[in-house]
Amino acid sequence: MSQPETLPAAVLLVVTTADRSEAERIGEALVERRLAASGSVVPMIHSFFYSEGQLQRQHEALLLIKTSAERSAEAQAELRGLHSYDNPQILEIAVSGGSARYIAWLLEEVR
Repeated sequence: MSQPETLPAAVLLVVTTADRSEAERIGEALVERRLAASGSVVPMIHSFFYSEGQLQRQHEALLLIKTSAERSAEAQAELRGLHSYDNPQILEIAVSGGSARYIAWLLEEVR
């Protein structure tokens, strides 16, 4: 019995940015370069974290990038080059389900 062909996996990159305009600039650049199929921006989030021994509170934007696992490393490298932070938050989340038709479109866009 043969194994079913495995499609490349989709991933979601979760990124915080200084503001909405930076999130849009980065997201659009990744889509234009075909490193991402799409991006979504949540314009205002409230972040808190420790830095230099102090609790920091910051208003940021949240950028959600949809790409393939195959293109993720390249997308992340490009993202780092476009980002204003020295150490940007970039989290990769594997997509394990969802709309098969949407995922097929996503993978085709970054092929």
